[in-house]
Amino acid sequence: MSATPSDPMEFLKTLWGNTGMPLPGLVTPTLDTDELEKRIADLKAVEGWLKTNLGMLQMTIQGLEMQKTTLTAVRAMGTMATNAAQQMADSVKPAAEPEPAAGVAGDAGAALSQAAMWPWQMMQQMQEHLQQQAEAVQNTTAADTKSPGKRSKKA
Repeated sequence: MSATPSDPMEFLKTLWGNTGMPLPGLVTPTLDTDELEKRIADLKAVEGWLKTNLGMLQMTIQGLEMQKTTLTAVRAMGTMATNAAQQMADSVKPAAEPEPAAGVAGDAGAALSQAAMWPWQMMQQMQEHLQQQAEAVQNTTAADTKSPGKRSKKA
């Protein structure tokens, strides 16, 4: 057996090459360290590209969630402002009816003081609304963590 190479790696290369069965690229085992280093470098480049895309995807999702939250808050403020304006208009209507002069002055003063308070009332309503939403989210999250089996059955 003088034809047997003294390097065991060289022997395995020769043995593998003589089988005559080519295998697909990544599945093909190689004994060449340069080829292995090249594959490792290529796979690390792909890993970096995937991590970059994952980061961009996560930032996009966060941006959309922030946009949704902002739109929900703006809509809630608009609804509260509309409700406050409607309440103010409803309270001013009786003051417009003809009454004795003292009654009109009292109703006008009450309507004026109520009109001056609408921003405060709107902020109070918005705070209550946001607290109710936060409590609803907490209750939903607590229910999901207590019973993870229910969630998987629905899916």
